[in-house]
Amino acid sequence: MPNQNTLHDDLVKRCEPLFSAVIADALDALGYRHQSPRIQLLPLTGVPKLVGRCKTTLWADIAHEDPHTYDLELKAVDSCRVGDVLIAAANGSMRSGIWGELLSTAARNAECVGAIVDGAVRDVQQMTQMGFRVFARGTCVYDSLNRQKVIEFDVPVEIEGVCFNPGDLVLADVDGVVVVPQEVEQQVIGMALEKVNSENEVRQAIQGGMKAMVAWEKYGVL
Repeated sequence: MPNQNTLHDDLVKRCEPLFSAVIADALDALGYRHQSPRIQLLPLTGVPKLVGRCKTTLWADIAHEDPHTYDLELKAVDSCRVGDVLIAAANGSMRSGIWGELLSTAARNAECVGAIVDGAVRDVQQMTQMGFRVFARGTCVYDSLNRQKVIEFDVPVEIEGVCFNPGDLVLADVDGVVVVPQEVEQQVIGMALEKVNSENEVRQAIQGGMKAMVAWEKYGVL
């Protein structure tokens, strides 16, 4: 049986030529037309692409003193596995920076490969120096203590109505974030790779002088 490192390396290698847009096109073709949140979740730490499997956390705003604010987020990070991407579903709240340098350090120790935060982060300079991949709505200097907390983890969560299930394949780049249900993962990757190859042919034809309409009529790819 291959180990988790090997499985993750194989997944990343297969997805290396792929981008969020071509993954979304493959999902569209299979009838999965709502797999990418229509919001800006930007790469904030200088690494423009992230591929892995969803490790989900559900966050809530709080406005009271809570001595256990950090408990579930720390348990979630400590239970990360090789190739996980920490998904922080915080409903877009900018109340505090819920992800930062220390959580990134702990997550990386568990071989988590990055985080996607539907909310704010902080310590961007330090995370950039680490090379830890973080996509988020923006930044906030405030600590999450008594402001936001994880209320559940390893459960299905939503970001702008898009469902992220634990273990789903997720790919993020400068165009957006797209999540692939496990039941169609292999089919989607295969279709996306085929489309990349076709797009390469079309690009070469257009660069060689072929008109866009002629290329579309010949290849059926755009």
